[in-house]
This record gives sequence, C-alpha cells and structure tokens, in this order.
Amino acid sequence: MHNPAHWQPDLDSLAPPRSFDRRAFVRGALGSGFAAATLPVMAQTVVKTSTEGLTAGEVTIDVNGFRMPAYRAAPAGRSGLPVVLVISEIFGVHEYIADVTHRFARQGYLAIAPELFVRQGDAQSYGEIARLMAEVISKVPDAQVMGDLDASAAWAGAHGGDTRRLGITGFCWGGRITWLYSAHNPQVKAGVAWYGRLAGQSTALTPRHPLELAGELKAPVLGLYGEKDAGIPLDGVERMKAALAGGNPAARASEFVVYPGAGHAFHADYRPSYLKAAAEDGWQRCLAWFQRQGAA
Repeated sequence: MHNPAHWQPDLDSLAPPRSFDRRAFVRGALGSGFAAATLPVMAQTVVKTSTEGLTAGEVTIDVNGFRMPAYRAAPAGRSGLPVVLVISEIFGVHEYIADVTHRFARQGYLAIAPELFVRQGDAQSYGEIARLMAEVISKVPDAQVMGDLDASAAWAGAHGGDTRRLGITGFCWGGRITWLYSAHNPQVKAGVAWYGRLAGQSTALTPRHPLELAGELKAPVLGLYGEKDAGIPLDGVERMKAALAGGNPAARASEFVVYPGAGHAFHADYRPSYLKAAAEDGWQRCLAWFQRQGAA
C-alpha cells in the first residue's frame, strides 16, 4: 500500500476528487488545540462524541529523542485502564480519528492515536491523494511505525494505562498496520483491522504484508471488510483466511466479517462511503472482540 504505483484506492469512496476541504479542530469540542487539521471531508461528520468527563487532547511521545505528536482520550481521573492504539488512514489524525478515540474513552479505554507520518511530512496539508501517497506515505518504513507504536504503548503504560490489556485498531492504511503490529508485539491481546490491505509489493520499506505474516500473529485479529471494496478483492480475503487457518493459535482464532454491499471506508462517517448499519455493527463487534480477547 505504501507504493503509489501499486496502491489503488476505492475512487468511489474518495469522490469528489477535487481537493480536501480545510477544517480545524474545535477547541471546545476536543478540549485541546490539537492540530489545525486539513481534512479530506466530502460529507459532514455524522458522529460527534462529547468529551465531557474525558481527558482529551494532544500529547507528545518520546521515540528515541524524536517528539512524536499523538492524540489521546481517557476517562478523567482514572488509571489502570485498558489501552487501545488507534491507527489512522493515510490522512493522519484528524477530527474523525480523534472522535474514535473519544468513543473508546467512553467505553473505559485509554485510547491513543499517534501521528505516524510526521517525519516524512504533513499528511493533512495535501490536497491530492496521489501526491500525498508519493511524497509522504510511500516513504514511511514499517519498521519506523512498529517502533512508534511500541513507544505509544509504553507511554500509555506510564500514563494510566494497563498494557496487559492492549488492543489495536486501524482504518485502511491503519488496518494493514493493525495486522502487522499484531504480529510484532507479544503484548497485544487483540487487533481489529478495518479494510486494511492484505497483500502488496515487497519493498525495502514495506518488506512483508499481512498475508505473509498470517502465521506469526501474536494476537487474534478481527478483520472488518466490505464486499464491494475495489482495492481489496474478496479473493484476497479468502487467501488470508486460508493462511490464517494454517497458522498458529492466534492466527486460527482470527476472524473476518465481510459486509454485503459495503465498499471501502464504510466506517468513515465524514465520507460518502459511510454505511451506518455496517459501521455500527462493526463498532459493536470491535468492542466485543476486545472484551473476548482480554483487551478490555
């Protein structure tokens, strides 16, 4: 997915393909001045989660001397919380991703969404997806992302989180990363991958993809995918299922749900691809999966 020549977005879910509208976070809503975000907004954001009773806003995480920005939300004044890493689409941590952290915080989690592209560039400043992929996303090494997520989990453990109950979820680009991180960190209890790419070209920066790592999972992953996703054909999902079935216990415990009629980004309530029924069902399955696997 990192290589623009081989990444094929679901253009229907990204239309109209003119430019992204600029929208800033609302300080009052988020309780923080986290990033004047440029959003790929094609429709009004549907879900707005109150931050009342939450601690929500920007933090910085030290990663070997690099100060990585992240957005976190948690129930105010509480500790010993289960931790969930929330991994964004290619557009970075904007209002939709921040709201997802609020939704998890309302369920009792310390949710943290790190900005994983900042060394390569500002994903939120781009108005063209092709340029964003070529100039930023394609230059992000998987190894760098794994290290950033390790640092995010460690930060959470030092700031009120219980990393013995660590989960990860991600959308599109972040869905692929969810599979990778679930094969990387033995602390992870569960992953939920929303329409993350399963196969791709191996490069120096992206040497292995979920299909190749299926037998190395450290935690079971729930894959939430769309039947009509133009970028992730169903035969790829079937190949992943077969690879998981022949893998270790975590692989064999992994599951897929494919939503009939759903395309890419069906959970993204700020885009025309949003499908309310599939998004809400997937959210409930996500919470139940974390509960079932000990990440709640």
